[in-house]
Amino acid sequence: MNTDHPFALQPFESLPQLSGLAITGEISRRGQRLNIRYALQGPLDSVLIPPPAEVPCRLDELWQSTCFELFLAPSGSESYWEFNLSPAGHWNIYRLEGYRRGLASEPAYQQLALQVVRDPQELRLALEVDLPPGLEVDQPLEAAITAVIQQRSGLVSYWALVHGGLEPDFHHRDGFRLSL
Repeated sequence: MNTDHPFALQPFESLPQLSGLAITGEISRRGQRLNIRYALQGPLDSVLIPPPAEVPCRLDELWQSTCFELFLAPSGSESYWEFNLSPAGHWNIYRLEGYRRGLASEPAYQQLALQVVRDPQELRLALEVDLPPGLEVDQPLEAAITAVIQQRSGLVSYWALVHGGLEPDFHHRDGFRLSL
């Protein structure tokens, strides 16, 4: 199954501090390989972007600062994976049994090679990775693409393909809008 999907994320709240910022990208699947590219564009001097890590590693709670995320689920299943990707190069992948249940680091991944490029008006992050273990090459998948952006002022904004509900909730299956 080969699919390509361009995307544009929307902030949960349209705030003046977010004026000029945009998050776009593309996700594609080629058999067991998944490629995702994010581009954060606009006045990046207002965004708190962690410096590149000398040795990127698996870390928890990356979502507490600027972080790009991907949620991936087999169609019709309650279980899903959460990918957290920091512009510093740090990362984590979690497996969940159901909605916010059974969170555990996915042991199949020991390293991720994130590609991060910083320009004055654009931050690009790319990842090419094998699909999580147990997924078949032709198995339909549902994806949610999200981001957490922290401003230098401390303001944190939540970006997604779609938002439902009264609060941002990246784990809610209504956000898993892309079919791969």
